[in-house]
Amino acid sequence: MNRALLLIDLQNDFLPGGALAVPDGDAVIEVANQKIQHAQHVVATQDWHPPGHGSFASSHDGIEIGDVFQLSGRDQVAWPDHCVQGTFGAEFSNELHVDEIDHVVCKGTDPTVDSYSGFFDNDGQNPTGLDAYLKAMGITKLEIMGLATDYCVMFTVLDALQLGYEVEVDLAGCRGVNLNEGDVDRAIATMRTAGALVT
Repeated sequence: MNRALLLIDLQNDFLPGGALAVPDGDAVIEVANQKIQHAQHVVATQDWHPPGHGSFASSHDGIEIGDVFQLSGRDQVAWPDHCVQGTFGAEFSNELHVDEIDHVVCKGTDPTVDSYSGFFDNDGQNPTGLDAYLKAMGITKLEIMGLATDYCVMFTVLDALQLGYEVEVDLAGCRGVNLNEGDVDRAIATMRTAGALVT
């Protein structure tokens, strides 16, 4: 076994009705379930923020959702409170075949730095344990899909490539935030340029 399906943040808060709903986000769940049936190994990431996380607009006076501000010396988009540990919003979609997931990696647990990538926090310093797990399992190829194309999917893909994995991205299984017009298109181009096979 050298191939794994990596599902990114298929959680209630990113689905319609959630705190940070990705447009058409629920469309990816059926794609994920179909892929799970044929996957050798299934790994999922889970945004898992402590209450009052530094990326939340509500944690700062005078900052609105969508603003870009400095968090621990890095540009940070201010998000609504989402995927708070132990809440319904942080749970995986009820429609997702979670019983078939072999391993879950939590990210975004440090209140002082966000974590878009499934491999590292946004400082690139603190690993989530995902790379160590995949290496221990002998996995060299990843099919990556989930939410959102222009944030957590893209940064996970870029880190995976840097770490030496072969990466395939199926856009049928991804949806984007598109906070700024063209963000999703730019993300797709960035992943392709970096060496991902984007289908």
